[in-house]
Amino acid sequence: MKIGIVGKPNVGKSTFFAAVTMANAEIANFPFTTRDPNIGVGYVRKKCPHIDIGKKCNPNNSKCIDGERFIPVQIIDVAGLVPDAHKGKGLGYQFLDDLRQADALIHIVDISGSTDAEGNPVGVGQHDYHEDIKFLYDEFILWIEQILANGWKKTARQIDMLGKDVTEALSERITGLGMKVTHDMLSGLPAKLSDWSDDDMKLFVERLVKDQKPFIIAGNKADLIDEPVESIDLIFSEYELALRKANDAGMIKYVPGDDKFEVLKPDILNTAQRNALEKIGKTIKGRGTGIQGLLNHVVFDILDMIVVYPVEDENKYTNKDGDVLPDALLVKKGITAKELAYKIHTDIGKGFIRAIDARTKRVIGSDHVLKDNDIIKIISKA
Repeated sequence: MKIGIVGKPNVGKSTFFAAVTMANAEIANFPFTTRDPNIGVGYVRKKCPHIDIGKKCNPNNSKCIDGERFIPVQIIDVAGLVPDAHKGKGLGYQFLDDLRQADALIHIVDISGSTDAEGNPVGVGQHDYHEDIKFLYDEFILWIEQILANGWKKTARQIDMLGKDVTEALSERITGLGMKVTHDMLSGLPAKLSDWSDDDMKLFVERLVKDQKPFIIAGNKADLIDEPVESIDLIFSEYELALRKANDAGMIKYVPGDDKFEVLKPDILNTAQRNALEKIGKTIKGRGTGIQGLLNHVVFDILDMIVVYPVEDENKYTNKDGDVLPDALLVKKGITAKELAYKIHTDIGKGFIRAIDARTKRVIGSDHVLKDNDIIKIISKA
């Protein structure tokens, strides 16, 4: 799974990326700081099942902090986008090409309005951030329309004449975008592609993007505004980055997603550090920095993922090495026991016999739909 971080230049995308992944990303107050995509690992947060089973876990592919399991997801921070990117302006072609990899897109917006359409600093409140929300979405739509429009009339006639399945034919046409067409996207549109108008094409592309590349708006630089903003998730990327760095330095104890932190070494803090931590503490009290909640929202609510823990011993909840709950797997909601077996290894899926719900010790069949936080043993011929 890959989450793309998008937006115009100089809105704090690289700061967000650095805070989420703690990876080095060039951060500066000018457009196009990011020229090549930064790729790192972020983590979604879930209550760890070891609390329920009363055994200390030994995470392998994730980590557990104070009973909270942090499961990895790949994060991509791509080059900033400016108006007319679909025509190649700025780093448009590179940006749009990078988006093929993402399952969902977090659109970072300068909610303070302190940067213009191309990312140049103009002062707080001098630019309408609503324009940024609209233009990025429009650019993405225009880019896909442009791809489909290339030789469209000829292709549409061929598909109609040969009687091909339209969903399959269109999926093949955009296969390079990492997107798939469903029948719902064609509802109400002319049955023959050669009869589609420009408006029909736009409606189809909008449905395609909504289903395959959902956009989630995140208002960054929220510390620069006084009034609350409705219907937009507010995030404090700089505060999150500062807290994670202070935690790594042993100055504080902070668990990503918490709305508070503990100062461990007050005596070594200088006046500036104490004032900064005090300001951050007041700002995030009762709501956090918004970063962890945003990632969780994208993965669990928008992309409909759940977490499942495969084990080899259903009584001890361990793998063959005796590690308790070693692996936490992010899987699509609705996954069956047999599909999980294939996720673990193709041979295990092919040799699937049955599975066991480790919590209840019940035998479950191949079509059994798994639940979030299930602990599952797969029995296979492999």
